[in-house]
Amino acid sequence: MEEKITLQTDTGESVDFYVLEETRINGMNYLLVTDSDDEEDGECYILKDVSKAEDSDAVYEFVENDDEMDYLFKIFTELMEDMEVELQK
Repeated sequence: MEEKITLQTDTGESVDFYVLEETRINGMNYLLVTDSDDEEDGECYILKDVSKAEDSDAVYEFVENDDEMDYLFKIFTELMEDMEVELQK
């Protein structure tokens, strides 16, 4: 199974995500994650690493801009075409 990361919400709640793929574009790191460890189901999200050099832990934000999301979705679809994973928008 993929690497698991745990994110803290603004309310301090811990949420686990499973990393399906990662890439670096224009100096920015992105993760394609799912909220399920079951490879058949689960919602996928794209996270952007917005950490600063002085941050001791990685800081991720959900990508919410539609244009950025569409572009990244195409990139991740290409990266994962050899895997038996079907991405749907």
